[in-house]
Amino acid sequence: MDDVERFLTHAIQVERDAARRFEELAESMKTVGNGDTEACFRQMAVFSRQHLAEATARAGFRSPPQLAPDEYEWPDGTSPETAGWEGVDGFLPPHAALELALDSERRGHAFYAAIAATTRNPEVKVLAEEFAAEEAEHVAALELRLARALI
Repeated sequence: MDDVERFLTHAIQVERDAARRFEELAESMKTVGNGDTEACFRQMAVFSRQHLAEATARAGFRSPPQLAPDEYEWPDGTSPETAGWEGVDGFLPPHAALELALDSERRGHAFYAAIAATTRNPEVKVLAEEFAAEEAEHVAALELRLARALI
């Protein structure tokens, strides 16, 4: 992906999807009475909304294209932050919810890292590396949280 506006359009959608999914997981953990994991997911949703705001602000001086769902360049045809979420329900055990979230964040990281590695546009490369680094922080936080949950 070599176009800054197109990259930012994708980043905005990824972060919008991530925030929504973390809120769904938080509600699921509320249903099962796991306040600790609920709070973790609510905080992850806040981070995703912050990243969404950053991507939107960066796109603010540009004209990001309005893409139809089939015009996005997603790996496997699906936004990285929505893949694998079909199992979310009110009875999802906390460790399974954490594994879903971790998988999602790993996909988000891989998406941005792949763009950074393949783009010919230096500005897209810098942006993609920044977004990949933020996703790597989320991955590390969820890995730690999952390790604690399994102990």
